[in-house]
Amino acid sequence: MNFTSLITGGAGFIGSHVAKQCLKLGHRVIVLDDLSGGFEDHLPEGVIFVKGSVTDAPLVERLFDQYQFDYVYHLAAYAAEGLSHFIRRFNYTNNLLGSVNLINASIKHKVKCFVFTSSIAVYGKGQLPMTEDMTPIPEDPYGISKYAVELDLRAAHEMFGLNYIIFRPHNVYGENQNIGDKYRNVIGIFMNQIMQGKPLTIFGDGNQTRAFSYIDDVAIPISRSVEIPEAYNQVFNIGADKPYTVNYLAEVVSKAFGVKPQIQYLRARNEVVHAYADHQKSKKVFHYASNMSLEEGIYRMAEWAKKVGPRKSQEFHNIEIRENLPEGWGN
Repeated sequence: MNFTSLITGGAGFIGSHVAKQCLKLGHRVIVLDDLSGGFEDHLPEGVIFVKGSVTDAPLVERLFDQYQFDYVYHLAAYAAEGLSHFIRRFNYTNNLLGSVNLINASIKHKVKCFVFTSSIAVYGKGQLPMTEDMTPIPEDPYGISKYAVELDLRAAHEMFGLNYIIFRPHNVYGENQNIGDKYRNVIGIFMNQIMQGKPLTIFGDGNQTRAFSYIDDVAIPISRSVEIPEAYNQVFNIGADKPYTVNYLAEVVSKAFGVKPQIQYLRARNEVVHAYADHQKSKKVFHYASNMSLEEGIYRMAEWAKKVGPRKSQEFHNIEIRENLPEGWGN
């Protein structure tokens, strides 16, 4: 039996890879994306593309009526954690209210499972490593919006029986990343700066740590999750285990481009200093473990980035609050 799946944000980074994997699984794939952070040339051949936003409730209803989706993979979001402090209305409209439109339609149309990509941003400054049984205390509006959707999915399951799977990926990188986004995705930012002959900009002293996750290690388990009953109505951290400093990352990225790192240190911003997660639960349920080293993953992304070339940094023009805005983020 062929299943019909909706993938929101399917022209974006993680979404385009999930769409490719769902096609491999034999799904009929409809992508909804407003192209605010994605690109049409990222869409894998074989998807049905609809340009539009999850915030457009009538459009969402029409799509559910037309296609009768079996599964919903909700990846559409404006995922700039640091910037979310300064774009609160925009953040909650896109990341929370847009999600609610999809949840409402999924309940009414008896969707088999709603797969949601949350974020380890929900944990805040929790203990390390972050585990799924911790009580989230998000530090920024982006993490707050993601956790609110998680709570809403649980409530929808209790009240209406809507099955869900929640993934909390972190620091994902790889081919198709929007390297022209100066507000998020440090690896893409570094690659874009190198290709433009600019210094690598690091907030603070560069000793903050993150575990950087190669795209396949995230997209493959997400796409397959609907086939695994034990995954239903569960939350999973997903991504790489080993944390690295941003300073070391700058060295690895520079090496992949054959240059010496030229670093410009900027004033530290308000962010979680150390963030990495435990993945024992996802390994047990999905039987999927990453064998990709940071150096190999960065090399693969760098080879793709060289073909794509640098992209002009996109300015976010609707900053709502300018007080305490990090250096270099003003228009």
